[in-house]
Amino acid sequence: MKTYANKEKLITEIKKCYQKYIAEFEDIPEELKDKRVEKVDRTPSENLSYQLGWVTLLIEWEEKEKAGIKVQTPAEGYKWNNLGELYQLFYQKYGSVSLAEQIQQLDVKVAELCAWVETLSDKELFEPEQRRWATSKAKWPLYKWIHINSVAPFTNFRVKIRKWKKIVLKN
Repeated sequence: MKTYANKEKLITEIKKCYQKYIAEFEDIPEELKDKRVEKVDRTPSENLSYQLGWVTLLIEWEEKEKAGIKVQTPAEGYKWNNLGELYQLFYQKYGSVSLAEQIQQLDVKVAELCAWVETLSDKELFEPEQRRWATSKAKWPLYKWIHINSVAPFTNFRVKIRKWKKIVLKN
């Protein structure tokens, strides 16, 4: 997993990867947002919904802990070993709106994510066990949780959207 020298590098990487990812949706017609194709596991709408779901959860975990509320990860009623049901929730919750609206919502969430990262100290960001919700056997520092729910999928899912476009849009 990628490491970062400081929070500014992490924020820069989030923004850079997000801009590349979101640009892939510019030429997808709205009427094809739910088009499923073989060899690609998510429709364009599901792809955005997945991102909206995880970035939102990440921000909510932090907000709940700061409010003194016990955080259940990944989400209330869901287990790490059965994420498929959680993904279906994301698709239902965010997929009923247009691609443009999903993109607008994700723009807001990514801005919130970067603003939150900006508030973190180096200790909070780079040392393990700084949040109860982020304390696990793996002892990941917050930056890894942030990376795995933003930079990594923005990068990996960009490839999936490009593959989808190649099949559907023939470009």
